[in-house]
Amino acid sequence: MRRAILKSAAALAMSAAFGANAFAANPVEISFYYPVAVGGAVTKTIDGMVADFEKANPDIKVKAVYAGTYQESIVKALTAFKSGTPPTLAVLLSTDLFTLIDENAIVSIDSLASSADDKKWIDGFYKGFMENSQTGGKTWGIPFQRSTIVMYYNKNLFKEAGLNPDKAPASWAEMVDAAKKLTKRDASGNVSQWGVKIPSTGFGYWMFQAMAASNDTILMNSAGTKTYFDKPGSVQALQHWVDLTTKDKVMPAGSIEWGTTPKDFLEQKAAMVWTTTGNLTNIRTNATFPFGVAMLPGIKHPGSPTGGGNFYVFNKTSPEQQAAALKFIRFAAEPARAAQWSIATGYVAPRQDAWDTPEMKKYLQEVPAADVAREQMKYGVAELSTHDNQRVTKALNDNLQAALSGTKTPEAALKEAQRESDRILRSYGR
Repeated sequence: MRRAILKSAAALAMSAAFGANAFAANPVEISFYYPVAVGGAVTKTIDGMVADFEKANPDIKVKAVYAGTYQESIVKALTAFKSGTPPTLAVLLSTDLFTLIDENAIVSIDSLASSADDKKWIDGFYKGFMENSQTGGKTWGIPFQRSTIVMYYNKNLFKEAGLNPDKAPASWAEMVDAAKKLTKRDASGNVSQWGVKIPSTGFGYWMFQAMAASNDTILMNSAGTKTYFDKPGSVQALQHWVDLTTKDKVMPAGSIEWGTTPKDFLEQKAAMVWTTTGNLTNIRTNATFPFGVAMLPGIKHPGSPTGGGNFYVFNKTSPEQQAAALKFIRFAAEPARAAQWSIATGYVAPRQDAWDTPEMKKYLQEVPAADVAREQMKYGVAELSTHDNQRVTKALNDNLQAALSGTKTPEAALKEAQRESDRILRSYGR
């Protein structure tokens, strides 16, 4: 009898071991599309996160695919989805929310994270970031690399111009006044140093939204079915932007490239620049001069839209893959890891518990500028996001560029953008 029991126990142990080995030999495989779209080497950090996750979860294999810019990433993700081979998980713009829902490309996070603990975890993200992650009573995305726009300024150039290097302009009038003192021209009128550069390509709508928000004007409704591009507050904000080149002559006319703006700042071709807080680590690493980071100067008060990317889990993937994707999302959002990501990239850690970690507290003592974006969240608004968002955003971007290049007045440009937006969104408002 004893021999039979031992034999049975040995068989069970062998069976369990075989099962475990078979399980480890056949892990759940998930693909993860990640956009490389900001300054600085972030792929190494992502690779490290994936390696740590796989070590902690040997039953899951993650294939990271670096998909290019945000725009390229959503095209690749939707193309793969329509062909029946979607990524399991992707980091895409928070503003892609309605497009992904309309394509039935993603599953709601609530359908995967339904326990009381899951709900408490979702509630732990900053409300400002969740505005671009939830709609219709459901959570569709989880904030990951989120940001706001901030102003970087060269303290040496401020000092040379007789400005206080420890006090950034807080209003548009103060920024214009400082920019005039910071713009350098030779005897022929050629500019070697611009007072300020606000990029207008790629994310022109984002910069404009900050100006409108500081003028108490919101550009869209929360359902993503209506826009308010041509409100008086919007027109006034765009006029301010145009005036920087035509009236104040402190910024170059025409297009200012999103991608080269940080480089122009680092090369001291611009004394002040507006760009994402996601460029903080890049600028810290490469600046050869002391610089400051400040909230954006506003018309009535500070203001900035949130920005950046969310995690999304795709449809047409297996329940096992979706569960594994949620596990990876929760892993990435753990306080110490979210703090590490923020420190490595400059993005705003999207949860308070990340800011409460010893690592983040130490970092803020060394780099207090990293806290500017979080402080600015008090004045934050949801980034422009609507149904058929890419077409609506393009209509606005094209008309902003027309105003900045002088081919349309701000009022005419925004009326045209509104007409085109109304046409695109007509069917969604019914």
